Amino acid sequence: MGAALRTVRLIQIAMLVSIGMYVVIGEMAGRHLSPDATVLYAISFASISVVGAILVVRKTLVLESEAQLREKPGDGVLLARWKMGYIVTYALCEALALFGLMLRVMGFTLAQVWPYYAGGFVLLLMFWPRAPRAEPA
Repeated sequence: MGAALRTVRLIQIAMLVSIGMYVVIGEMAGRHLSPDATVLYAISFASISVVGAILVVRKTLVLESEAQLREKPGDGVLLARWKMGYIVTYALCEALALFGLMLRVMGFTLAQVWPYYAGGFVLLLMFWPRAPRAEPA
């Protein structure tokens, strides 16, 4: 369990750092165009859908695997499912930040795209991995 937990934490930290890089890249590559508001609405809808997907993945993969790992701590299949759940959750959080980068490159202002960066960053922090502990009898 220790190696899997360490791997998931390293992936999470790398993704947190990459969101900071997206902000810098977006500011360097941001254009001063007049972007179409329809794109912003479409990406906003997609972002809401991604947040919903994050919650579903978290419930179906991570939380269920954690509950089962409490009963069978040495099960490799459950551990792989737990690890995959966290990685998929983090990839979806990263997608939010990428939406912000994409919008910034398309010409939207930082004030319009910061919620995407912040949302991805905060969700990554909220889902800090923790090892499932056996419940006291």
